[in-house]
Amino acid sequence: MFIALVIVTALLSAMAVASAVMKLRKAEQVISTIHGTVGVPMRWLPALAALEIAGALGILLGLAVEPLGIAAATGLVLYFLGAVIGHLRVGDSKGAGQPVLPLLLSVAVLVLRIATT
Repeated sequence: MFIALVIVTALLSAMAVASAVMKLRKAEQVISTIHGTVGVPMRWLPALAALEIAGALGILLGLAVEPLGIAAATGLVLYFLGAVIGHLRVGDSKGAGQPVLPLLLSVAVLVLRIATT
């Protein structure tokens, strides 16, 4: 089961960092979706990117330090759940699908991290 945790953690970490980089670079797609459609203020993008990077580092370090992994995975579950809710709140059901995969991976990391303690 630990092997599954490592694989899912690596995937989620890569996705979170890639998402953070797109926010920091102010990629057109990110700006139009997060700011234009969902209405997130531009000044929040660096903070959102920092949360994703912190979560990615936390779950990676959490492979060795169990409580950190649980806390970081919980934070990522809440982060991506918030993203889904943000899209649904403005009626963007199409865009709500984008954060579903990292949300599911976050839940998987959390469950696997708890199961392997």
